[in-house]
Amino acid sequence: MTAIVTAHDLSQIYEVKRGLFQKPIQLKAVKDASFTVEAGETLAIVGESGCGKSTLARMLTMIEIPSEGQLTIDGVRIEGGAIADVAKLRSTVQIVFQNPYGALNPRQKVGAIIEEPLKINTKLSSAERRAKAEAALKEVGLRPEHYARYPHMFSGGQRQRIAVARALILEPKILVLDEPVSALDVSIQAQILNLLADLQDRLGLTYVFISHDLSVVRHVANRVMVMYLGRPVELAPVDALYTQPLHPYTRALLSATPATRPGDRATRIRLTGELPSPFNPPTGCSFNPRCPYANDRCRNELPVLKQHGPTKVACFAVDEGRLPDLPRLVA
Repeated sequence: MTAIVTAHDLSQIYEVKRGLFQKPIQLKAVKDASFTVEAGETLAIVGESGCGKSTLARMLTMIEIPSEGQLTIDGVRIEGGAIADVAKLRSTVQIVFQNPYGALNPRQKVGAIIEEPLKINTKLSSAERRAKAEAALKEVGLRPEHYARYPHMFSGGQRQRIAVARALILEPKILVLDEPVSALDVSIQAQILNLLADLQDRLGLTYVFISHDLSVVRHVANRVMVMYLGRPVELAPVDALYTQPLHPYTRALLSATPATRPGDRATRIRLTGELPSPFNPPTGCSFNPRCPYANDRCRNELPVLKQHGPTKVACFAVDEGRLPDLPRLVA
């Protein structure tokens, strides 16, 4: 397979003002993220709120240009924010946002919402735009008559279908899905996930699927990248991650995944302490204040991703063989 997305030491650093007479402070939302996404696969990105998942999504869709590092998408390299390159990739990468209620303009009809990317990026006539918009509605399971209705006339699941149709209208190769089902009821979640899987099969799409729900990720992803405080800490094929997680943080996340049957409840790993502030991250491994296996090396040196079987993991305890045998984490 060919990598359609390659990120090398990708970082997003914000300058945050603290007051009239104080110097700004740096917030490292994403730091030194390196990964690839293969054409046609689904890479899931998981972690707690504030770990940098959505910031990474904004960089992949050029909503924000990376502060540092290199990003190559479909052969186009983004480094320093060349405007021509960013414009070229608008039709290659599109995003579906988390909240279907806030992602659609309530003052516009559905047809105008879906056609807007075509107005901005193409020279198609009004009739051609309408034909493509109606085809996109059909593609996501809606009817042509929905073209003239307003967003408030639809359910949450239907609104997310409209958002998917808008993302598909430019015929992108990559869709970034920023928690696309977390705001929906469970029964509707399944419908949207089935729709996304069908679209991927028929259109050959590549997905970057951002989520905090590991039970969903298990069924949609080919590979999973776990992030903590802005850094990737584990990257593995989905089967390897769920059967043999290596990083202590990944183990804790998996142990907290709800079981569908009471008899399948796994051994719970409870983390102590609070998530460190991104304004003042700990030295060494950022997970060390909450890790039961941390030693002096963990508190002073920064681990990098290293290959362990099919998995890449940034953890000195794994490198040195200090982790105990796994309890049953996943049913």
